Amino acid sequence: MAFVTRFAPSPTGPLHLGHAYSAILAHDRARAAGGTFLLRMENTDLERCRPEYAAAICEDLRWLGLTWDGPVQEQAPKIASYNHRLEALAERGLLYPCSCTRADIRAALSAPQEGVAHQVYPGTCRGRPMKSRLPGDALRLDLGLALARLAPALPAFEETGPHFAGHHPIQPAQALTEIGDVVLSRKGEDIVAYFLASAFDDADQGITHVIRGEDLFTFTPIQVILQRLLGLPTPIYHHHPLIRDDQGKRLAKRDDARALAKFRAEGASPEDIRHMIGL
Repeated sequence: MAFVTRFAPSPTGPLHLGHAYSAILAHDRARAAGGTFLLRMENTDLERCRPEYAAAICEDLRWLGLTWDGPVQEQAPKIASYNHRLEALAERGLLYPCSCTRADIRAALSAPQEGVAHQVYPGTCRGRPMKSRLPGDALRLDLGLALARLAPALPAFEETGPHFAGHHPIQPAQALTEIGDVVLSRKGEDIVAYFLASAFDDADQGITHVIRGEDLFTFTPIQVILQRLLGLPTPIYHHHPLIRDDQGKRLAKRDDARALAKFRAEGASPEDIRHMIGL
C-alpha cells in the first residue's frame, strides 16, 4: 500500500513547536516508507489567512530540513468547487438551510479548539426545504437522515495514534448526541467547513494516512460520515499527542514565545527543535 500523507496548516499565524512536531512526524514517516509528503494550506478562512503567513510556513519547514512533493496546494481558490460538490447531498435531501445567528455558524465552520465544547445544534431549522434558502443562510447536514441512509453498515475508521488506537465504528446514537447537524457551508460568504474541505482534499490528493494532533480526533467521525456519503475513501488516521507549555496548555499561534522563527532568530538549530519536541 502506498503511503501518502500531508501537513495541512492554516496560515493564520507563525508555526510553533506543536506544528513542528506534526510536520516532522508526517514527513519522516512518509520518507521512511518511501512514500509521498504533501503540503497544503487550509486557507478557507479568508478573513484570518494571510499570504505572508503561508510564505513564513514554507520558510520554517525548509529550515527544519523538510521537503514536500509537488506544489503547495491552497484551498481558497477551490471554495466554489467545494460548494458545488455539496449538490450531491442536497439532491438526496440530506441538507437543509439554516438562518441561525452568524456568530454560531462561523464558530461551527472553524477548526476545533481544545477546551472549547462543541455545541450540538438543537435542530431549529431542520425540515426546511432547500427552496426556502435565503442569502446568508448556512447549509446543515441532516445527520439523522444521513445515518439512516447509510444503515445497516456503520461508517468506521482505523486509528494508530497512541491514545485512540484501534477500529472505530461510528455509533449513530452517539453521533446524534455528540455531533448533531453540522454546518457545511454558508451562502454568500464563500465559507466552507474546515472538516469538509479537508475531507475533499484528502480524497483528491490520494491521502492514505492522516497524521495530526489529538485535538482534531473528535472531528474525525463527521469526516468519515461525509466520506461514506460522498463515496470518498477513508484514510488511516494517526492522532498524536500535543506539545504543551509548562502549564499543560496546548500551544496556539498566539504563543509567539514558542514560534519557530523566534527560536531560529535566537540561534537554535533544526536538531535543537527536534530535541525540544522529543523527536
